[in-house]
Amino acid sequence: MQLKIMPKKKHFSAGRVPLILFLCQMISALDVPLDLVQPPTITQQSPKDYIIDPRENIVIQCEAKGKPPPSFSWTRNGTHFDIDKDPLVTMKPGSGTLVINIMSEGKAETYEGVYQCTARNERGAAISNNIVVRPSRSPLWTKERLESIILHNGQSLVLPCRPPIGLPPAIIFWMDNSFQRLPQSERVSQGLNGDLYFSNVLPEDTREDYICYARFNHTQTIQQKQPISLKVISVDELNDTIAANLSDTEFYGAKPGKERPPTFLTPQGTESRKEELRGNVLSLECIAEGLPTPIIYWIKEDGTLPVNRTFYQNFKKTLQITQVSEADSGNYQCIAKNTLGAVHHTISVTVKAAPYWISAPQNLVLSPGENGTLICRANGNPKPRIGWLTNGVPVEIAPDDPSRKIDGDTIIFSNVQERSSAVYQCNASNEYGYLLANAFVNVLAEPPRILTSANILYQVIANRPALLDCAFFGSPLPTIEWFKGTKGSALHEDIYVLHDNGTLEIPVAQKDSTGTYTCVARNKLGMAKNEVHLEIKDPTRIIKQPEYAVVQRGSKVSFECKVKHDDTLIPTIMWLKDNGELPNDERFSVDKDHLVVTDVSDDDGGMYTCAANTTLDSVSASAVLRVVAPTPTPAPIYDVPNPPFDLELTNQLDKGVQLSWTPGDDNNSPITKFIIEYEDAMHEAGIWHHQTEVSGTQTTAQLTLSPYVNYSFRVMAENSIGRSVPSEASEQYLTKAAEPDQNPTAVEGLGTEPDNLVITWKPLNGFESNGPGLQYKVSWRQKDGDDEWTSVVVANVSKYIVSGTPTFVPYLIKVQALNDVGFAPEPAAVMGHSGEDLPMVAPGNVRVNVVNSTLAEVHWDPVPLKSVRGHLQGYRIYYWKAQSSSKRNRRHIEKKILTFQGNKTHGMLPGLQPYSHYVLNVRVVNGKGEGPASTDRGFHTPEGVPSAPSSLKIVNPTLDSLTLEWDPPSHPNGVLTEYTLRYQPINSTHELGPLVDLKIPANKTRWTLNHLNFSTRYKFYFYAQTSVGSGSQITEEAITTVDEAGILPPDVGAGKGKEEWRKEIVNDSRSFFGLKGLMPGTAYKVRVGAEGDSGFVSSEDVFETGPAMASRQVDIATQGWFIGLMCAVALLILILLIVCFIRRNKGGKYPVKEKEDAHADPEIQPMKEDDGTFGEYSDAEDHKPLKKGSRTPSDRTVKKEDSDDSLVDYGEGVNGQFNEDGSFIGQYSGKKEKEPAEGNESSEAPSPVNAMNSFV
Repeated sequence: MQLKIMPKKKHFSAGRVPLILFLCQMISALDVPLDLVQPPTITQQSPKDYIIDPRENIVIQCEAKGKPPPSFSWTRNGTHFDIDKDPLVTMKPGSGTLVINIMSEGKAETYEGVYQCTARNERGAAISNNIVVRPSRSPLWTKERLESIILHNGQSLVLPCRPPIGLPPAIIFWMDNSFQRLPQSERVSQGLNGDLYFSNVLPEDTREDYICYARFNHTQTIQQKQPISLKVISVDELNDTIAANLSDTEFYGAKPGKERPPTFLTPQGTESRKEELRGNVLSLECIAEGLPTPIIYWIKEDGTLPVNRTFYQNFKKTLQITQVSEADSGNYQCIAKNTLGAVHHTISVTVKAAPYWISAPQNLVLSPGENGTLICRANGNPKPRIGWLTNGVPVEIAPDDPSRKIDGDTIIFSNVQERSSAVYQCNASNEYGYLLANAFVNVLAEPPRILTSANILYQVIANRPALLDCAFFGSPLPTIEWFKGTKGSALHEDIYVLHDNGTLEIPVAQKDSTGTYTCVARNKLGMAKNEVHLEIKDPTRIIKQPEYAVVQRGSKVSFECKVKHDDTLIPTIMWLKDNGELPNDERFSVDKDHLVVTDVSDDDGGMYTCAANTTLDSVSASAVLRVVAPTPTPAPIYDVPNPPFDLELTNQLDKGVQLSWTPGDDNNSPITKFIIEYEDAMHEAGIWHHQTEVSGTQTTAQLTLSPYVNYSFRVMAENSIGRSVPSEASEQYLTKAAEPDQNPTAVEGLGTEPDNLVITWKPLNGFESNGPGLQYKVSWRQKDGDDEWTSVVVANVSKYIVSGTPTFVPYLIKVQALNDVGFAPEPAAVMGHSGEDLPMVAPGNVRVNVVNSTLAEVHWDPVPLKSVRGHLQGYRIYYWKAQSSSKRNRRHIEKKILTFQGNKTHGMLPGLQPYSHYVLNVRVVNGKGEGPASTDRGFHTPEGVPSAPSSLKIVNPTLDSLTLEWDPPSHPNGVLTEYTLRYQPINSTHELGPLVDLKIPANKTRWTLNHLNFSTRYKFYFYAQTSVGSGSQITEEAITTVDEAGILPPDVGAGKGKEEWRKEIVNDSRSFFGLKGLMPGTAYKVRVGAEGDSGFVSSEDVFETGPAMASRQVDIATQGWFIGLMCAVALLILILLIVCFIRRNKGGKYPVKEKEDAHADPEIQPMKEDDGTFGEYSDAEDHKPLKKGSRTPSDRTVKKEDSDDSLVDYGEGVNGQFNEDGSFIGQYSGKKEKEPAEGNESSEAPSPVNAMNSFV
């Protein structure tokens, strides 16, 4: 059986069987006990590149283990190395390590070469790496005559080092004669090659002892170059020196050092290349000269620098990226900039890779007749070659093994026997290196053995995990069982976790977990067991914690700390102050549970911690001690400082000014700093920005300013209390204009149409413009073409559209700022794309694999990337359920859509309807939209289980029968084969009786159950079935009747005059109930029943309602008193109309109006909107209805009051209703609320049926 221990955990489940772990058959990186026969394994060897110290003996390590113990042999430079013939070479006993004695005689160079060790026994041979042995070298500098160097102030200089080539390479540094390192800065720095670079020289650089040192760490030696003399002089001094010393002095440059834009000292030109290996540190260097001293910036074209792996050295002149990978390949650009211009250099980086493991081969332990595999997978750039050796010999020429088959990076073993044991070597190599791994195949038949010591005692704190070890070995691989207790009770709770290495884990150990545990290992050759013991201890707790204390200086303080612990554990109590030891002071004393501090001083304040530790756990608690003055004194008033005043601007320069001020009162808290803010009155008047901060002891500040800004300054003071209000603003100061010193940011190029390129950027603000006339130079060209840059100058905008571009082509884009003074530095190019267009090609070879009744997998071939014509966003599947032509005519086909991101070639369609025909097509999607659809592909889903029946009703209950009616499932999901009815009785205590199963043909929708018990409640479970299985069930309950005169079921034919029983539930405390809504002259049967523990008991009777009475509502119009009342009302209305007509002809005012005018009450008198006079009840307003008791507000609106005489209350207008015979019924509609008169809303009128029901 092939053995392998998998790394994942296995959990026990609750059951009545022992917990058994069935491990996989393969063992990865298995350690075979050394007393068992096994092939050799190399355990220690010297490094591949082994540089030795020639002053010491050479030791080449090679250690191995195996059974029998292996013998060792060596090769040197590919041939056998006979150590017996060289008296200086010995091999350590029981080891393969070589010791070459060169200290007495001989030279290290004699033993330089490539060594390889072989460890061999009867089971196979393991080999070491090729160990390249080279002695270290620290050569001297060659003799040379160095001329003194004379330079003019400001010129650039490179002092060459050119160290001798040593092994390993030397570490270079520059010092003077006093062995003091020379100071370096942005102006002066050492390059990666060891040369010393000066961007520009200054008079203080003059010295005669520029010395380059080379340190060889391996031999602990330092070599030095001859000192170099440098003198920096002025122009006049230079002319005199040239005339006097021209014959024997070297001069660097004839032109005086003037201000100049940057140029690169290294590397040369505008482009260079760099190659680095994966995993190494990538170091890129750019050193520039210029005056003023240039500043170096780094960017990566078409990408960003890795955040956590990027570091800058040598004042940002060296860019380093650690753990470099293939993803770091690309173009890196360094930019050198000073005030006179900028220059850039592009370094093209290619990352190669020596071979590295993806899956190294692991040892195999197999029992006779088992199968197994060795897998050797490596990667690199270029792709490494995989070669196999057996016992150090290439498999191509090794003895044949019928159980072995090689398939590329895998060796497959089948039906192995003892002779199949061997050591295999996998060699992965490319031009940058190699990997060599040994893995043995050991064929053993071995009974189980437990490797963990017996009777180990584990002690664990309660509620913490407990891990009980059971390391084991055996071939075939044993199974593991755990038992608890001396009686061998098997573990079956679900609180255990068994790991692949045999360890038993109790995630939360409790007191009852204490006991003896037995681990049992079994295979077909035998059994082994081991006992371990577990004790659970109580946790240590602090039951009385130290408390926060405030004490006066000179007094005493005590902290208490009481600890509760397990009786078998002895805690150690330790007191700490501010997480450190207590001061060594006799004032501190620890007595049992207390810490006492006497004569407390200010230094005693802080945090005191009580820590209790046992061998199994630890706890701690802390408290703070605050020391205050012994006697309170009147506290001074502390406050924020007063604002500074008398601001003054002096030393006014183009880009700088000196600001001075007088501090205000600090209000008993020293001023810690001053904050200076500025206002740009030209561009952002009224907005203050942070300029700088200075110490609280300063009253002046030299400010660096930007061009073309109208500055005003203000100052704020700050102390420990807070910040003062700002000072008064200083006088304004306008700086001169200059060219922009930066370019727009966020430059992007994205097309909105297939034939355009929209270039956008974040424009500079007024403060950044540095002068008037801000514009932008927009340049572009195709990235992959040889076209020249096309440029336009646009106004101060943030977008430019390039028309007539090819579809989806990469472009390089630059946006440069300029103003009336000049151009900003040359910007870096960014990449964009012209607009996308719809994809041209549909995915082909669409295939559907139906997984189950609700899931299908769709495969397709990807479209060519060129046909996408944009950024590939993914593929979209349209699918729908096919319908017959008649159904398609009735409703629209609902199509579903699923989108799969990226360049996927398959996807899953979930949620399908079983037993259905579906149609789908696939389309490719880019940023513009979808491409054409593929050819429709149809597929069928298989049958599934049906849904529950749509309904289930119990009808026609009798003394011993019930009839069931149902509707088929709404989703049969296939062909129904039958229905299953299960039912059981329920007694008065709600206990369920025996369950009866009944099969019903699929074409039935009604079924009668006979021979049931009378007055018994039954519960029914009903579900449908297809050939796949049973669907969801529907349940219902019903009761058989007491006797034949029970509740009459409604007749199936409802038109025969029979009605269904009406049912009312009555509180059990009542002895009567009123029946409403009965029809006159009709016979009714009534039944009263009670249901209790003894079942259902009822009695019934028959009665007839009386004859119909004439409705007063209908006959009211024929009553004499009603006719007389209506005539009186009509006569009264006529008289009122005549009086109003007469009054109107006499003046248009009512008597009530005259009374209102006499009293002049402003709350009663409405006012006209046009002329402000009091309104009258004139002709123009007679058409407005006036409600009883209403007043007209000033906005001339009339609101309806709650009047009992309102016609609306009687159903007039939209709220009124009339019966079919014209009689008014609105008053019986039950309407409670009145609607506002001015609104257009209308409430829904109650129906005549509702009006009649209000009588019941």
